[in-house]
Amino acid sequence: MTSHDLSGPGLAVVTGASTGIGRAFASLLAGEGYDLVLAADEPEVHAVADNLESTGRTVTAVEVDLAARDGVERLHEVVASQPSPVSVGILNAGIGVHGRFDQAGLDEQLRLVDLNVRSTVHLSILLARDMVAQQEGRLLLVSSIAGKGPGPGHAAYAASKAFVHSFAEAIRHELADTGVSVTSLQPGPTDTDFFDRADMGATRVAQGPKDTPEEVANDGWRALLAGKDHVVAGSVRNTVQAAGAHVVPDPVAAKAAARQTEEVSER
Repeated sequence: MTSHDLSGPGLAVVTGASTGIGRAFASLLAGEGYDLVLAADEPEVHAVADNLESTGRTVTAVEVDLAARDGVERLHEVVASQPSPVSVGILNAGIGVHGRFDQAGLDEQLRLVDLNVRSTVHLSILLARDMVAQQEGRLLLVSSIAGKGPGPGHAAYAASKAFVHSFAEAIRHELADTGVSVTSLQPGPTDTDFFDRADMGATRVAQGPKDTPEEVANDGWRALLAGKDHVVAGSVRNTVQAAGAHVVPDPVAAKAAARQTEEVSER
């Protein structure tokens, strides 16, 4: 790592920045003095950018579909055109799909794979190349404690988050001598619109306790600055659940996870 202090001003990229954890990260990073490139697939990202410019930072909004290859490349072109090189990348964009996998929409599940998995790999490669060239940078990939084991009821989502965590840990090792660090953020249930978008609003997990996006972003930021390989964000219950996943057999874990994705109330 060079002498540049990454807690000071620089350029940060945040995906999925229009709401939830991504928006919380954007606000946090603006407060830390970073200029920002914010990406999301909805026009609300422009309002977030306008709001954060009141902090005195330069904030660029990119409304783009990262599930498409050309969307990732377009975002990277905007990042590369900024006056400062990228110091921090928060890869947060992701979606869920609820339901038995053979009955849930095929297109929706394939889009999930494209966004949660493919775009994470693609953007990580592009940003890492830039960071390695300048011999410094930090990447944070948003996984989930749902990826700690099988996830009936949202099988593709849980598997995608397992991929993200494994990928983050592997590329962290590969980049160990480059000045670039990688951290996997593993939140538990968080008070965002994720559950409604995934048609999971009536499930037991959606009806249960949740952490705030700000709590998750703060935990992720501290872990990123500390150079940690991963952090289970939020409450103690998340840490306990994540730890238990290592000792519980997969069939038992699957049964417990299925209970959490059952519908228990009318929305």
